[in-house]
Amino acid sequence: MAGMLAWTTSAQAELRPLWELGAGVGVTSIPAYRGARGEVNYILPLPYFVYRGRFLRSDRQGLRGVFYQGERVQINLSAYAGPPVQSGQIPARAGMPNLSPSFEIGPSLQYVLIESPDLELDLRLPVRAAFTLSFKPIGWISTPHLNLTLPDFRGSGWIVGASIGPNFADRRYHAYFYDVATAYARPGRPAYSATSGYSGSSVYLSASRRFGPYWVGAFLRYDNLAGASFVSSPLVETQQYLAAGMGVSWIFATSSRLVESEEP
Repeated sequence: MAGMLAWTTSAQAELRPLWELGAGVGVTSIPAYRGARGEVNYILPLPYFVYRGRFLRSDRQGLRGVFYQGERVQINLSAYAGPPVQSGQIPARAGMPNLSPSFEIGPSLQYVLIESPDLELDLRLPVRAAFTLSFKPIGWISTPHLNLTLPDFRGSGWIVGASIGPNFADRRYHAYFYDVATAYARPGRPAYSATSGYSGSSVYLSASRRFGPYWVGAFLRYDNLAGASFVSSPLVETQQYLAAGMGVSWIFATSSRLVESEEP
């Protein structure tokens, strides 16, 4: 789900199940799109799936393929998803076409800056192609950021993460969300054509913990669009906002096969 934070830990490799499977429920409150006023609330099924393969992995960094892993450098797959936008629910978009759910996928370079049993700090440089669910391409986006992980926060058993960084995208990506075609212009909503460039900055905070067969997690995201290349679009109603979510899953099945892993 959009906004969920990904991180790695620097724990010593241990034998863990090759896969774990669970299910639960999540609640999230996010804007319809970055810059929209008001929040959209979702109650969603929350699958829990961990796979600790050599190439294909599903863990706290999401479902990914690890193309290269060195002592400090890793190249893997980065992915992200965005919700649909019902224009009838957004005053600024009244009368405009709805926006389909979107997903983004592409390579990410990760470089470890600090690594210890208590703290890991790394730089992540993802570049993703964006599509609607019908596989219509809608541009490119990059979200370089510093990512901090505290794998056992003050001995509590909680894994706490934080990240901060700017966002950038091409014109086609910005146009999908912020263009106003002449046919949809009206008083108070002039025609607008977005440009490429800076897309604002984001800060993520996240925490999760296992309680026996149960997993609990939560996230908080702050976005600031001041100085973004599309900030003058009439579809941008606010330059800053918060998004939040939490969920719980019951892990009901695990693999009998064990593999070495640094992931919990």
